[in-house]
This record gives sequence, structure tokens and C-alpha cells, in this order.
Amino acid sequence: MAAVMRLARAGGKKKPFYHVVVSDSRERRDGRYIERVGTYDPRKDPAAIQLNVERIKHWLGCGVQPSDTVARLIKQHGLTPPPAPVQP
Repeated sequence: MAAVMRLARAGGKKKPFYHVVVSDSRERRDGRYIERVGTYDPRKDPAAIQLNVERIKHWLGCGVQPSDTVARLIKQHGLTPPPAPVQP
């Protein structure tokens, strides 16, 4: 099972709100997830980001790869995401 850290949309029409989740890479974007580790609200100024730092460090230590957007949010929060894997 390859796990990824990504955003799952939770808001209504034209009102985006996202949960930062750890899920199996084969699951749908808004499908089942293993754990919810934060939230992201881009409609606020500045955007509201809440992350559970301990759980994110745990999952990154387990080898979970964050999506590009989640890696950017992690970096803004002061954590350093692991380098992206090199694809042959």
C-alpha cells in the first residue's frame, strides 16, 4: 500500500474547504482515508492552515509522500517535507 498525504475537499459549491488527509494512493480524492491531520481554508485572508505537527512528522517518517500542495502548506507551517523521490 502506497500512502500519500493530500487534500480532500469538504466545502460546498464555490466555497472550498479542505482536509489534509493521509490515504491510500488508489483511493478517490474524497474517498476513504487513514487519518485526518489538518485543515486548509483558502477563503480566509490569509489562508487558514491548521496542522497536527506530531502526526505529520510521524507519517513523513513512515515514508508517506505529500502532494505538491500539501508539501507547500507543510513548508509554510515551518516543517521541512522530505525530498521528492526520483523517478527513473
